[in-house]
Amino acid sequence: MRTSERRVRDVVSWVAEGACRPAGRLAAAARRLALATVLGLAGCAGVQDVGQPTISTPVTADPAAAPPADVTLGAREHPRLVMAYGGVYSDPKAERAVARVVGRLVAASDDPSRTYRITILNSPAINAFALPGGYLYVTRGLLALADDASELAAVLAHEMAHVTANHAIARQRRAEAAAVVNRVAATVVGDPTVARETMATTQMSLARFSQAQELEADQIGVKTLARAGFDPFAAARFLEAMSRFASLKDAAAGDKPDFLSSHPATPERVALAVRAARQVGGTDLGERDRDAYLASLEGMLYGDDPREGFARGRAFLHRELGIAFTVPAGFFLENTSKAVLASDGGKVAMRFDGVEVPEAMSLPDYLASGWVKGLIPDSVRSLEVNGAPAATASAISEGWSFRIAVVRAGSRVYRFIFATASPTGALETGFMETVKSFRRLTPAQIADLKPLRVRIVRVGAGDTIEALAGRMVGIDAGLRRPLFMVMNAVKTNDDLKPGMAVKIVAE
Repeated sequence: MRTSERRVRDVVSWVAEGACRPAGRLAAAARRLALATVLGLAGCAGVQDVGQPTISTPVTADPAAAPPADVTLGAREHPRLVMAYGGVYSDPKAERAVARVVGRLVAASDDPSRTYRITILNSPAINAFALPGGYLYVTRGLLALADDASELAAVLAHEMAHVTANHAIARQRRAEAAAVVNRVAATVVGDPTVARETMATTQMSLARFSQAQELEADQIGVKTLARAGFDPFAAARFLEAMSRFASLKDAAAGDKPDFLSSHPATPERVALAVRAARQVGGTDLGERDRDAYLASLEGMLYGDDPREGFARGRAFLHRELGIAFTVPAGFFLENTSKAVLASDGGKVAMRFDGVEVPEAMSLPDYLASGWVKGLIPDSVRSLEVNGAPAATASAISEGWSFRIAVVRAGSRVYRFIFATASPTGALETGFMETVKSFRRLTPAQIADLKPLRVRIVRVGAGDTIEALAGRMVGIDAGLRRPLFMVMNAVKTNDDLKPGMAVKIVAE
């Protein structure tokens, strides 16, 4: 995400002020008959179910084998991380596949006595994490992107390396030291320029330290892959797949990839991963176990969890709340655990969420109740949107222009907030187009809403990338072909062989 777009979307978050109220996902709020959310994102977290069992590796050991400090830190952060990533995803086939891979990696690792706790996170994001004490995490989105068991093993071996190398503890200590330096610079040094330079220096130092950790984990992970009998080149393949997927997503949003500063550039990591694989594996590719791995993905949830609603192209639909709306052409929707976000690539950003408002309070009074920064009182207007009462207003704050709408549907009030630093007629047009698209879904429409899932099909004689991608549903027509290619690691029709198993997305 470009800096300009990130700032536009951040501004949407602080247009409303106030302390964090109990926040939650839209679906959870519907079940509780209370939908409260906060427009200041920092420090607010939704309530998630973290009580589901996680995967235990086949290799067991005395928990005391892990340093007590590691165990304490991991146990403390585990619930928070699970909450942030949608809870635990339960899928017996996928759990068995992950457990088999981890079991082999543990046996081949530098510390086979260590115990690991593996959690599949219910998130479509492509990500994996490690916490001290043997806590490993992989998202279902990452499982769906991996093309075979060796690529999953590459990711998990990398995360295990963070654990065995005690990277989290080392980074925590470095961050604590940096915090002390920054505090001294801010409170003791009288020159603000010196303070800013000191903070920038410590931040860069932390970033370089994190990069060194990532590269070290890559090296250790590739060696573990080879010892476990997996293809050591899988690490480089999956890094490339992640880069292709990031480019695909950002292209849809009208943006360029922006990798976290704590990670080295992907081309550098790919080159180093290939070099490490050649050193440990030579030309012996090892095991990939593709067909068995893909079979474990059959039926896996893909994309948004139904409890959070569905972002389908430019439309957002929520079956449990029974609502829907559509953003203007050129906007890219992103469904998060706290709100639905949209952007046109950097100039205009939108946020949609829902709140609990007393039924006795009118919508104009709610707009004027103090939660909108820089509200222009004379701008408040009442209207009706597809039979539902609504109100709109404008606000200006710190150089940003806002258009806000609230719509009452049933016992809930839903909020649209558009923000831009350069207001034009397009802002008003897009704002009203989106607000007027808000509607209640009919029972038939709700019944037709089904979650997307990963389906495994076999390539038939004469099948092409276009034909197989055309079988996808719930994906923008323009994205089906490139998404199919990324998900299946194919680049031309020559890569497709009759009888080959491939992934598609279907209801």
